Amino acid sequence: MTDEMDTTDDIPEETEAMASTDDQRGVKRKATEELVGNAPRRIKALSQTVVNKIAAGEIIIAPVHALKELLENAVDAGSTSIEVVVKDGGLKLLQITDNGSGINKDDLDILCERFTTSKLKTFEDLSSIGTYGFRGEALASISHIAHLSVTTRTKDSDCAWRAVYADSKLIPPKPGGSAEPKPVAGRQGTQITVEDLFFNIPNRRRAFRNSNEEYSKVVDMVGKYAIHCDGIAFSCKKHGESSMGVAIQSTAKTIDRIRQIYGNAVANELISFDIEDNRLGFKAKGLVSNANYSIKKTTMLLFINHRCVESTAIRKSLESVYAAFLPKGGHPYIYLSIDIEPHRVDVNVHPTKKEVNFLHEDEIIETISDAVQENLAAVDTSRSFMTQTVLPGANVASTAAVASAIPASSSGRAFATPAKSGQTPRRPYENEMVRTDSKVRKITTMLPPAASSSSSGEILRRMASNGDANDASPEEVEEEYEVIDTVRRQIKLASIKTLKTEVRDHAHEGLTELFGNHTWIGVVDEWKRLAAVQNGIKLYLVDYGRACYEFFYQLGLNDFGNFGEIRFEKPLPLAELIDMAIEIEKQKETAEFGDVQNDYEGIAQQVSNTLSEKKDMIGEYFSLRINDNYELESIPLLLKGYVPNLAKLPSFLLRLGPRVNWDDELECFDCFIRELAIFHIPEAIPRAPVSIDAQDGDQEMRDADDVASTEAKEKERVYEKRRAEISTALENILFPEFRKRLLPSKDMLQGVTEIANLKNLYKIFERSC
Repeated sequence: MTDEMDTTDDIPEETEAMASTDDQRGVKRKATEELVGNAPRRIKALSQTVVNKIAAGEIIIAPVHALKELLENAVDAGSTSIEVVVKDGGLKLLQITDNGSGINKDDLDILCERFTTSKLKTFEDLSSIGTYGFRGEALASISHIAHLSVTTRTKDSDCAWRAVYADSKLIPPKPGGSAEPKPVAGRQGTQITVEDLFFNIPNRRRAFRNSNEEYSKVVDMVGKYAIHCDGIAFSCKKHGESSMGVAIQSTAKTIDRIRQIYGNAVANELISFDIEDNRLGFKAKGLVSNANYSIKKTTMLLFINHRCVESTAIRKSLESVYAAFLPKGGHPYIYLSIDIEPHRVDVNVHPTKKEVNFLHEDEIIETISDAVQENLAAVDTSRSFMTQTVLPGANVASTAAVASAIPASSSGRAFATPAKSGQTPRRPYENEMVRTDSKVRKITTMLPPAASSSSSGEILRRMASNGDANDASPEEVEEEYEVIDTVRRQIKLASIKTLKTEVRDHAHEGLTELFGNHTWIGVVDEWKRLAAVQNGIKLYLVDYGRACYEFFYQLGLNDFGNFGEIRFEKPLPLAELIDMAIEIEKQKETAEFGDVQNDYEGIAQQVSNTLSEKKDMIGEYFSLRINDNYELESIPLLLKGYVPNLAKLPSFLLRLGPRVNWDDELECFDCFIRELAIFHIPEAIPRAPVSIDAQDGDQEMRDADDVASTEAKEKERVYEKRRAEISTALENILFPEFRKRLLPSKDMLQGVTEIANLKNLYKIFERSC
């Protein structure tokens, strides 16, 4: 022990100091520590080599960034063909060949020096820059971290010239030779060869372990510019292989370029849009996937002033739009090109130029998002509206026949909110497993088809005579349709946007999931308008009257100004229809109070005059058309395959007079659409009477049964047929549309009741056992 201690005394002081220094090597010096000799560290200028390598590391982060810079230079040179060859993901070899204007021989000596450019002279030129590159740093940065050679030929040159660079300077191709460019054979254009990228930055080089991953990034970048740059042919392949990763002809259209790069699955489901706003100074166009296509991760190709950039704000805004149309976990494909006036854009905000700043960013993003939402809601740039001839004498098919003959509307859920991403699914327990499939055959398919719905003429005649909207007699008839191609109008009224926002703000997430994933069970009570649906392991009673009201109200907002039409073969006198409604109101008051409480004198004429004065507006926005003779020619068709009970038409027209505030735009549209929704709600049907079997001694009861009125029996027959029609419409038309398009509000909680839960049933069975 003593000997060991003695040996340390023999260590020289210099060695001891070195050991102390070695012990502290790699340890960060604290600010409180005193400097050696209390002398401050001197500030020194870094060598130009270090400066250049630091700059190169900021601009060229990976092979794909070098490729992007070289691609942009090739496009700026006016090329119509660009070829890319890659080896080891671009680390070993990255070669770009174009047929552009080429580079003059006299410019080759300063080609790779920093801040040498043909696109910028003064700082003010940045405000009007219209090219991809402008700072003159790309080739300079590459020459500091790779072996760079350039072969170029201009149109007027007799031969091509080849130059080799290192650290921004011309160097001889072989030791001892001349560094001057050498004449070689070559075609017009430029070929830039980058070899051994990051050869002098080993830490950066070791970070790239998977060359296939880097090659995929290179192919993706070439594909982006191939889609955006019309009239330019692109090709990309691995060195030594004949198969192409990208091969695009110069004559290919944008949609064909997307098809070749991303496949038919996305190309067949794209919709285009094109918008312009002179006030904000921008134009935008693009191709986006519709609601039939979704992927696990958003693919967005964003070009601002033809430069491929990234924007988190634009991505999130468009993803929030698509959340209303795509299923849970689905994401879109987006190709978006935005042209903004150059003086509104700051392009010099990122070393690799992958981000830009521009004025009025929030307004421009909102405008683009609204345009995408409108195009998604429209599905196509044009729509085919169904028009129906129903009065008088025209025939109307049964709801079941309509549902089977006409496909469901393909427009998206206009007000749906994005669902939260779920956790990793776990294996369900037995008491959570439900054997249900909404697509399998149901018991109702074994029953005879329901009788067809009533003709409108008969409905109005019976309504006028009996004062009961439910006394319409069904007849066997056929439906006639006329298809009209009409360009969907873009409605940008602030009032409609406000009403849509209110719907979204009052949405209930739990009910949205319930209606979006429910399984139809059946109608429970037509009088209380209750239906049973299943969601997961739970069974619910739903007030379908309240659900229909919210659904048709949202449908009215979504299709505002773009409704179809139900046309009458012969126009209906408006005053007579309103007189019918007044007569019904009088009968109701008499039955309730014994006499008429209100004064209806002149009401019919007043309502007729009001509707006639507003006929241009309600015809344009709501397809409720009134001619100059005070006659009703058509009413709106909100949902293909579904026709409201036309016996409610007179009351609907009467309510439009006093209930709609015609002097305020927002209140007017809101009230009108709500009245339209009430008109489309299936009416409540009285329950079937319970028959009491008379005993042998009850002669009076038997006599009463024998003399039962034929009218009462006929009324019950009408009720029974109407029950079947409503049930068919709910099962085949309305609830399937709820699954796709309804956004239930928080008020709907009062209309949904849980009546059974599989877990609780298991607990009851366990206790009983």
